[in-house]
Amino acid sequence: MTKRYAGRTVLITGGGTGLGREMAIAFAQEGAHVCVIGRRAEKLDETVAAIEALEGKALGLTADVRDVARIDEVVKEVRSRTGRIDVLVNNAAGNFVVPSEQLSPNGFKAVVDIVLLGTFNVTRAAFEALRESEGKILNIIATYAWSGEPGAVHSASAKAGVLAMTRTLAAEWGRYGIRANAIAPGPIHTEGTDKNLWSIADIEEHVRARIPLGRLGTPGDVARAATWICSDDAAWISGAALPVDGAHWLGGGTLDFRAAYDAAAGAAQKH
Repeated sequence: MTKRYAGRTVLITGGGTGLGREMAIAFAQEGAHVCVIGRRAEKLDETVAAIEALEGKALGLTADVRDVARIDEVVKEVRSRTGRIDVLVNNAAGNFVVPSEQLSPNGFKAVVDIVLLGTFNVTRAAFEALRESEGKILNIIATYAWSGEPGAVHSASAKAGVLAMTRTLAAEWGRYGIRANAIAPGPIHTEGTDKNLWSIADIEEHVRARIPLGRLGTPGDVARAATWICSDDAAWISGAALPVDGAHWLGGGTLDFRAAYDAAAGAAQKH
């Protein structure tokens, strides 16, 4: 069976862990030469090793998406080593749960700089390569980009900006054959969320009860959506924001990180 990404190059930011790693593996299994970038070389090496163990092709390059000069270098190196960039997945993110009244201006800026500014930096650097290949841009957002999210005003604001960027580029760069879409994962089991969120007493049960499909998601759910929407199977889709959340945002509204924060604070006080 022909692999959908044979002969193509996929660049994924934040590709060392979590959803980024799962998407990298999925694209590689579909035949792509995958380049993952991130700040921790050891995590990138683990992703590359996992792909190579499956007989896929991958490389990892360290970079901070806020560093414009380094991002330009990475894009040039990827083009030099693979000849092209066909898909860009902007997955790098930063987030932490905090009540808005306790969030410092520096904390707000840090998240916005990674999520919103970082997405623009990498997308702008990759433009020429994407124009040559009539490439695809996939931005990883969240449903709270349009609903808001108590306890995550910094991330919600940044993701809303990325959503606006996605739609703007779909309209502006469509003339070059470039498609731009976003997917919005809902409550997901990952190493990070298992440690920082789902460990809070009863929070997973509460969230699951508000998901119409009755379960939390997995990184594989997100990876399958990513490989589909960037493929030729979705060639007439651009400017879309696809929830991958079991209809959570319809069935129960926001996750309410603020409630999780308060629950964790209460549990800490008891001890």
